[in-house]
Amino acid sequence: MARRCSITGKRPMSGNNVSHAHNKTKKWQKPNVSYKRLYVPELGRSVRIKLSTRALRSVSKFGLLPYLKKNGLTLSDVT
Repeated sequence: MARRCSITGKRPMSGNNVSHAHNKTKKWQKPNVSYKRLYVPELGRSVRIKLSTRALRSVSKFGLLPYLKKNGLTLSDVT
């Protein structure tokens, strides 16, 4: 399962852990992505979407379909 938000496209970023002695080791910063069931009143049903918490906050504020339209996506693109 890929850790990727279906709305915003957030995915893991790689970087380095740098110690005091300046030793570098690989590090992954993973986004907080989870499956959520969201009710869409325009359709009268719920949809299951994999999204980040940042996207969930935006969807809660604007609504799912208006937020998808703002980002140039459709419901079939994210489900």
